[in-house]
This record gives sequence, C-alpha cells and structure tokens, in this order.
Amino acid sequence: MMRINADYAERVVIDTNTRDWVPTPWIGVYRMMLDRIGDEVALATTIVRYARNSNVEAHTHDKGEEFFVLEGVFEDEHGSYPAGTYVRNPPGSHHTPKSEGGCKIFVKLRHFAEDDGRRIVIDTKAGEWQQREERPGLSTLPLHEHGAERVYLVRFEAGAKVDDDPHPGGEEVLVLEGVLKDEHGTYPAGTWLRQPDGSRHAPHSEGGCLLWVKRGHLDGANIDAP
Repeated sequence: MMRINADYAERVVIDTNTRDWVPTPWIGVYRMMLDRIGDEVALATTIVRYARNSNVEAHTHDKGEEFFVLEGVFEDEHGSYPAGTYVRNPPGSHHTPKSEGGCKIFVKLRHFAEDDGRRIVIDTKAGEWQQREERPGLSTLPLHEHGAERVYLVRFEAGAKVDDDPHPGGEEVLVLEGVLKDEHGTYPAGTWLRQPDGSRHAPHSEGGCLLWVKRGHLDGANIDAP
C-alpha cells in the first residue's frame, strides 16, 4: 500500500510549483500526490491535470470526492465546472470525468463523514463574501459545513494578520493567489499546508492573498483509509 505524508499528526508543507507530475493510468491525465494512503483506491489529497480532450473512465466514489477547479474547465455528465468552482460528490456518487480544453483540479478522496450525503456545486466567483468583524482585513466565502468540518475561501487584504489562530481538528490550506506568511515560513501561490489537530500559528499577508481552507477534519473521525 502506498503511503505519502500518511501521518496526520505531522505538519506538512509542499510548494506544488516545484513538484513533478506523475502519469495516471489514463492517457493525458497526470497527478501530483500530496498525501495518500492506498493505491488506486486511496484516502488521498491530489492535484490532477487533464490535457485537452482527456478523460477518465466511469467510476464510483464510494466514500466521496471533493474538488476545487484551479484552471480551465472540468466536465462530467452532470455539468461543466470552470475555474473557481467547488464541488462535493457524496459517497456513492458516480461520474465520468473529462476536459475538452484541459484543466487542473485540487481533489480530496474518502474524507467524508458517513452521514454527509449532500452534493454541492458552488461557483465561488459569484459567491457572497462575509467580512470578519473580529479579524479586520479578512473576509470569508463559506463552502461547506458538517459537524466539526468547515470548508471556505479566505481573503487576506494587504497587511492583514491574525495574532493567534488555533486549529482544533486540524487545518488544510491551499494558497490560490498571493503570498501567505507565518512564524514558520513563507507560502506563495500553489503551496499546500496540512497542520495537525491542536496546532496554531499567526498568519499574515503583506500584499494580500486568497486561500482555500478546510478545518476540523483531521482529528481522526473522518480519516478512513482503504
């Protein structure tokens, strides 16, 4: 069984701009594995790149799939999802992915709670942002909430900071635009961070940034490897 960054108690930082793409079993489809427990059926966090006119065979997500379209347009028999679209396909869902013009997606597999069965499709470019009054310079766009799990986009205005940001249940961050910083380092667009249950930091951004964030899911309750 393949194991990549499989210890969820460890902090992980990956600059995906410096990583190589690995071919998948499907022609024109490549992936960058960020964490993984399992082989083709796996608990996984991955960035997947589709070349023009590429596709993946029909398959079922028996324990759910969550993805965010980073570039291009992702497609299946249920619709077309341009860059900035957030999708949750619940356990038992079925589709045949493809991309006519090519695309890149950030995808998580098998991270769903057993009772989380709602399908979600959100065009974040048309979403309504909420100002964080308790944290000046920050705004959020909620995407999903179930139990302790929260998924949302966060925008830091230039100079915005958080003095202390605890992570009960852990946190994942994908930097979509700009540069995020904290006391541990600097994270340009394309950086993926996984911070374990109970961790904390003091994030800030000098020039502003946009983040995809997922919290509360790394306490072990929803980690279900094959």
